[in-house]
Formats: sequence, C-alpha cells, structure tokens
Amino acid sequence: MARPPRTPRTPRPARDARPSRAPRKRPAGLPSRKQILDFIASSDQPAGKREIARAFGLSGQDKIDLKRLLKDMADEGLIDSSPGRAFHQAGGVPKVTVLRVQAVDDSGSAWAVPEQWHAETPPPRLRIMERGRRGALGIGDRVLARTEEKGQGFVAHPMKKLERSAELVLGVVKREGTRFWLSPVDKKERRELAIAELKDAEAGDLVLCEVAGRPPRVSARVDAVLGDPFAPRSFSLIAIHKHGLRHEFDREAIDEAHRVSKQPIGEREDLTHLPIVAIDPEDARDHDDAIWAEGDGEGGWNAVVAIADVSFYVRPGSELDKEARARGNSVYFPDRVVPMLPEELSADICSLKEGQDRAAMACHLKIDREGNLKNWRFTRAKVRIAANIAYEDAQAAMDAAKEERIEVSSPTCWMPPVEGRVPQELVEQSLKPLWACWRALFAARQKRDPLELDLPERRVMLDEKGRIMSIAARDRLDAHRLVEDFMIAANVAAARALEAKKAPVMYRVHEPPSREKLVALKDYLATFGIEFALGQVIKPGTLNRIIERLGDADGREEIMEQLLRTQMQARYGPERLGHFGLALATYAHFTSPIRRYADLLVHRALVSAYRLGDGGLPPGEEGRFEQIGEQISMLERRAMEAERDTVDRYVAAFLADQVGQLVECRITGVQPFGFFATVEDLGGDGLLFAKDLGREYFRYDEAARQLVGDESGDIYRVGLRLTLRLADANPVSGSLRFELPEGSYGGAAPARRDRVRGSGQRGRPANIRHSNRKRR
Repeated sequence: MARPPRTPRTPRPARDARPSRAPRKRPAGLPSRKQILDFIASSDQPAGKREIARAFGLSGQDKIDLKRLLKDMADEGLIDSSPGRAFHQAGGVPKVTVLRVQAVDDSGSAWAVPEQWHAETPPPRLRIMERGRRGALGIGDRVLARTEEKGQGFVAHPMKKLERSAELVLGVVKREGTRFWLSPVDKKERRELAIAELKDAEAGDLVLCEVAGRPPRVSARVDAVLGDPFAPRSFSLIAIHKHGLRHEFDREAIDEAHRVSKQPIGEREDLTHLPIVAIDPEDARDHDDAIWAEGDGEGGWNAVVAIADVSFYVRPGSELDKEARARGNSVYFPDRVVPMLPEELSADICSLKEGQDRAAMACHLKIDREGNLKNWRFTRAKVRIAANIAYEDAQAAMDAAKEERIEVSSPTCWMPPVEGRVPQELVEQSLKPLWACWRALFAARQKRDPLELDLPERRVMLDEKGRIMSIAARDRLDAHRLVEDFMIAANVAAARALEAKKAPVMYRVHEPPSREKLVALKDYLATFGIEFALGQVIKPGTLNRIIERLGDADGREEIMEQLLRTQMQARYGPERLGHFGLALATYAHFTSPIRRYADLLVHRALVSAYRLGDGGLPPGEEGRFEQIGEQISMLERRAMEAERDTVDRYVAAFLADQVGQLVECRITGVQPFGFFATVEDLGGDGLLFAKDLGREYFRYDEAARQLVGDESGDIYRVGLRLTLRLADANPVSGSLRFELPEGSYGGAAPARRDRVRGSGQRGRPANIRHSNRKRR
C-alpha cells in the first residue's frame, strides 16, 4: 500500500528560541505515543529504536522522524533510556539492566537497586532470585540481571556478576582505642561498622563511606569527608545527604532564572491601589500569598487572594521547570531552605515583598454574609504589597484594636510596619476588614465541621551563629487561622473554576480512613472505655465529637495522635475524590507555587482555561497528571521526613547536656521489644528496651498497645506519663535512649492491672484492664 505523502517539515528553531515545546505533530507513517508505550511494555526483549522501527515497518525518513519522536517522549518524561539504548517506560525498570546490591536481609536474600536511575522518583528495590546457594552476593556487588514485574514490585534474575562498586553510607567516625568505627546517621541502623580505610578522616568527622561485604563481615571505607557534624547548618546537611535532596542548581537553571527575572511583567489588571498585605511567619524566606477584603455593602465581602505568578517565569519544558518537577517542593529546615526554585525567583522576583510591584495571579472572591463562596474569577495582575506582617504582629495589632479605636483622617495605601508594630492606618484599611470577612469564613468552616486536631508543632530557634536558643511549640493564633481560611477559599475556587471550564485539575486528595484503620481505632478507643460504632458514616465531625467528649482529661493528646494515624495519607492526583479532613468535596492547591509544584500545575491550568497568556499547560500534559501526582506526592513525603529528622537532631542536641538526668516523658508507641517515649513540652522520640524493664517477662498486647508484666502486672501503654532517665542523646542520628530511674524496676510508676486509675494521676492511665484479646 502506498504511503501518503508527507507534509514538508519546517526547519527546527534554535533551542534558545523555544521557551516551551508542545509535542510535534506526528507524521502519518509513525506510530502514536501510546502505540510505542504499549510495544515497550509488551516486548519480552529490550526495545531500542531499531526494534521499534522494525515492529512498525519504518524505514528511510520515518526512522529519522521516529528518533525525534522518541527524544520528545524522553523530554516529556514518558520513557527513559537504559544502557544499550533500549527504552522503557519512565519510572519503570529496564528488562535487562545493571543492579547494585544495597542490602542483605536476615534470610540471606539480596536486595538491589538499578545502578543508573534517571527518573525523578526514587529507584525501586528488587529482590534478587539467586540460583543455587544463597550468599553469593554481598553489599556493593553489581550484577547484570533480567527483571520482571511481580505483583506490586520487581524481581531480578542474575545473568552475570560484574566488577564491584561502592555503596555509600553517611555516618560519623568514632574511635575506640586503636580502632575506628562508622556510626550511621540513620536512627533505624543500630549497628556500627568497622572502618577498614580511614583516609584523611578523624574521629568526630561526618563522612560518606563505601560499605562492602555481607553480615557479619561488613566493613566501611571512607569515600569523602564532609566536616564537623556539630557545626552550624550540619544537621540539615545530614538530612540533605541522607534523603538525596537536590540542594544545588545547575548553572543552566541559575542562568535561566536570571534571564527570566529581567523580563517585563506585561499588561495586567492593576491592583496596586489596593492595600493588600502578606501575613507570614516572622522567619519566612519567601512570600507566596497576600490578601485583601472589603465589605460589598450588602452584608457580604469582596476579597482578593493574590498569589505569586510563578507560571509567568517558569515555563513548561524549561530548565527551571525540569528542576522544579524533580524537587517537587521546597524543604524547610531550622537553619536553611532547600528551595524548589533558585533564590533569584523564590526569594526575590516572585516573592511578594512590600512596596515592590510584582506579577500575581489574582483570585477574586465574592463571599456572602454566611461565609459561602458565591462567585470567583482569576486574572493576571500587578500588585504592590502594602506590608509584610508577621503573624504575631498582626495578632497584637488586632488585640489592641479591640481595646482602643483611633479615628484615621487620611489613610495611605502603603505604610510598612514600624518597630515591629503595624501602623494604625494599615490596621483600619487592611486588617480590620480582613478579620471581619474571616469571621464569616470561620462561621462557614464551623458549619462544615472539618477535622480539628490541635497537635503542637515544634519550632527551633537559633541564634545568628546557628546555635540552639530554644525549642518550643508554635503558638496557634487567630492570625494563623485567618490566613488558612482565606487560602482554603482560594484553593476551592481554583478547583471549581477549572471544573467549570472542564479543564484538567491536579487535586489535593484526602480520602476517608480505610475500614482496617477504623477497626484499629475502635480497638484502641475501647481501652479508654470509649465506644466507636463502625456501622456509621464516618465524617470529620464524627472524630471531632470524640475529642469533645474527652475535654481536658488525660489521654486527649494521645487520642488525637491516634486519630491522626487513622487518617489516609493526603496526595495529589487528577481524580476528584474530595478532601476528608477539610470536609470538602473538591480541593486543589493553588496558593503556594513558589514552593509546591502541584500549585504551579494548577496555575498553568488556570492560565490555559482563562486564556491569560503564555505559560499555560502544554497540549497533552493532563495525560501525565496521574504519574506527576504520584511523583510529587512521594517527594512531599520525603521532604516531610527530612524536616522531621532534622528537628529530631536539634532536639537531641538540645538534650545532650542533660544525659543522666530525669526527664518527664509520655509513651508514644509500644512494640514487643520496648516502648517509645517523647520528652514533654519538647518532643523527640526515644526508646526504652523491654530488657531494661527488669527481669520479668513483659507480654505485648497489640490491641491495647501496651506491655504487661507477667508477674507484677505492671503496664506500660501508649499515653502513660512517667519519669525516665535520659541515657543517651545522639544529635547525629536524632535518637534518644531512656532508662528507668535508679532503683526501680517498676519505679517509673507504671499502671497495675489491679489498679483503677484516676484521670489526673501520673503514671496511672485510666481504664486499664487486663485483656486476653487476640492480636489483630
């Protein structure tokens, strides 16, 4: 059959002239992207360009066009190439590839990861199916293997053992006599490794080591010396290396940031006359959002939520876009920020700074007297922020305004805070209308009845040299709630606006708790004498009623923590599944595009849907939303873990001078091997081993989450408050270790199963009853 004539191809523009590239029109003789992906997935052999061309009968010019199509698909993140120029789906594992053994478990099974992994998601772990005797492979070994997908994971069948390579572990050098040991920074890794080759490292240095061998003969060789782990900013550096965070930008991305920051913002809706304010933490490094409101004369409100117009500067397919997607979000440590975008954008030209004209995406909201959203529209606007105000200053100004009213004869639009206080003109113009509008939004929130878990967030305060000044819970002010409710309103408006335009949406999804988690919650609440019916429709308010019934009684905080554990992990995705925690049927993140890639995608969708100019979603991008959503959800979880680990290290460093002293604690988790406890009013998790509870055997009751002494009846359960001795505080790993006070096995005042506990007595949890429940 004759092939139809080809459309003449126009010359390709220079790379610098293509700020964003839409997929090329496919020549008539080429397979579609879907056909290529289906072929790669179904092929039982590595599929390179030659195999794809042969499968679809391509020759001549079509093979040249195929090469360009495959390059486009790689740039779009649809496929990756593996050694030998074979292709596989992005995020997948090549059918034949080189693997590096990363771990050997207690059963002797080897687990490996691909040696080359260019996807933006973490590499998968593959179980190696060794032929014959187990134990031929050790940590650091390399194998050429054939891979296959089984269930939810992959397995590998070795074809050939290759020359060894390094497995790098982050740790601190310790010296005992003439021997040197590596103490890993990962608190889950309790073994120390003998260092076979020290190089230039000294005791106390933070190092990257190559690990080789298999248990019990595993040793380490120093690969790189990173410096003093206790120096300022080192705790976040440990997290950066441990979690593989991208903390430096390529020169191409930095140059592009500098170039785009100089471009004029163009014609926009002019909102510079409005006294819009940005209310943020006192130590905020970037300012995504600012807000304004005024009465509409009918009992309702007109409001504007102005968000940094990042999509104007970061275009799809650009170097900045690739870097932002690979990072997924900014990561915030007490001593530094690892930003999603270079600082020239994140902390300067995109940041909404007072007195500076900035490009913004403006969400115009119409709110009725009951706080309901009645209408919305989105524009690209020019704003001039009246002031950047700290939460504490905004709250103090409004608290003072309740006691004293000052008439202002000639208010001005812009007046920055003076000496830490908000000028009265700004209070009258901006804060009072915002608070009045927020009262309506708050009333609507209460009617909606979202989940209210008032759990403290730790704040680490450092001096100018990076030394710890204090660690305490952050105060929760009305100013925080005000900003949160305006942001929620804008996020809902963005999701609804895109749905109305039938445009793609990257939703923020929070599904209701699974039945399995609800069963576990029912069993846990039963240990407190609280009934929980599984047959009812579970809403956020259902869980709020549990908290209300508790009042200020003992157990309130640990029950709220258990309610938090019952929740599903929030994530991003293209399906409209609602947000359980906020009691919303539809929700998307729109308000933080400087620090979250999901918000940038929502901005691009709005630009396209409202035809607001350049920087919208490229054609076909919505087809990748599911994959992108999984990726940025994973990156968000990684960032949260890195932030939490770093705060734990600061807590351990803060407590290091108190080793050997008694501290007030609360048990947060119980396992067969012991229990975890946190230091009251400070945080940090530490372990007390069951073997250190005394000579008797302690039985683990999984349903009640407690350890019970067979002879004494002593009970250690989640929520029990008790005094413990701090045995060790390791700032490098962030781990704590506890012991019972001297002279006690049982001296920490555990509960007894023959005691009926009073609600206010330390160490005697209420409603403890001996139970013969089967483990669930």
